[in-house]
Amino acid sequence: MKSFRKFDTIKLGLTMFALFFGAGNMIFPPLLGQQAGTQTWITLAGFLITGVGLPYLGVVAVTMSGNQLSDLASKASPLFAMIFPLIVYLSIGPFFGMPRTATVSFEIAVSPFVPASAETLALAIFSITFFAITIWLALKPNKIVDRFGSILTPALLAIVTLIIVTGIIKPVGQAGPAMEPFTEAPFAKGFIEGYGTMDAIAALVFAIIVINAVKAKGITDRKAITSITMKAGTIAVVGLSLVYAGLAYLGSTSRIVAEGADNGGDILAKLAYALMGNSGLYLLGLAVTLACLTTAVGLVSASSTYLSKMIPGISYKMLVFVICTFTTIVANIGLTKLLEITLPVLIGVYPLAIVLISFRLFHPLFKGYHEVYILGLLAAGIIGFFDLLSAFKINLGPVTYFLKFLPLYEQGLGWIIPALVFGLIGFIVAYAQRKPLVE
Repeated sequence: MKSFRKFDTIKLGLTMFALFFGAGNMIFPPLLGQQAGTQTWITLAGFLITGVGLPYLGVVAVTMSGNQLSDLASKASPLFAMIFPLIVYLSIGPFFGMPRTATVSFEIAVSPFVPASAETLALAIFSITFFAITIWLALKPNKIVDRFGSILTPALLAIVTLIIVTGIIKPVGQAGPAMEPFTEAPFAKGFIEGYGTMDAIAALVFAIIVINAVKAKGITDRKAITSITMKAGTIAVVGLSLVYAGLAYLGSTSRIVAEGADNGGDILAKLAYALMGNSGLYLLGLAVTLACLTTAVGLVSASSTYLSKMIPGISYKMLVFVICTFTTIVANIGLTKLLEITLPVLIGVYPLAIVLISFRLFHPLFKGYHEVYILGLLAAGIIGFFDLLSAFKINLGPVTYFLKFLPLYEQGLGWIIPALVFGLIGFIVAYAQRKPLVE
């Protein structure tokens, strides 16, 4: 077995950082900081547990199970292993995540500098260029870690660090009192907000890139791959936590210059201008574009790798072209409508992702019984399905009345207790039948 050098681990860690640090993750902490005010740090602690910790555990769970998401999902059943990954890859890839990478980077990096009358044409030119670069970077998946870890991520980190350090050295204001809903139980609110990023689903998708990168160095032993992934993931966790903390701090000081801002992107733009003038806006635009680009490359590479194995006769390269062409069209003509469909689907499958990750991490404790996975996922899936219907604004009638009795339902976590209870029932049933340990 070949060795994985420390420098390789660092590059892989930086790659994992770049994959998760999309534009949405970049613009959310400033909003959290502005609203939490003096409660920023306790709120951030809760946010990091679910917004950074869960994605890390998601990658680890997949590496412990095999080579890709379907290997993890097979712990439940072969049918689930076929359907669930397909829904996840399509929804967070070409149907949701990828089109957003182009539109978000355009809105922050380009839109402020073009007249409203030219925005449609400008978006078309930008998105075509954006996804052309995405194709170029994704066509050679074996070079993703080298390009991300050696070039793109260091550049992104340098720009973000410059903005954060400037804001720390000469703050534009001071943190004010916490605003609703952070005035009470800020840690719990941060925990819920981190859960709401749904990055654990992205972790299940990106894991295939991490595993293939380690295997490309000649490492094939599963335990060794898991160990390397955990070390590289720790680098990503530390990096993400520090950057989120810095951005949240900037947000907490932003009320004077960004009062009335609609979103984190607006806050960050006003902060960048207040700190560095037009140069700050240019740097912010570049940082957001790099963040979106790395995420887009990761999504198309992971989706194409998985789908090329699922669909005979269609190559990885062909899928890269097809997916990027599709997302270019969607980004220009149909993103809003598509999001109305895709977002509720993601809300519905997210509990399944968390249960799958959590159960895999505690797999040895319940002897790996399929019944534990099946019943736990069934319970989470039922609650998730009702959440999906609610997201579609479908009236659930009397069902809503009963759902409100579930602990944490109002916080979007009503599936937790049912999943645990049904998982326990599954263990009791399997144990009573004296079933053998499942690896």
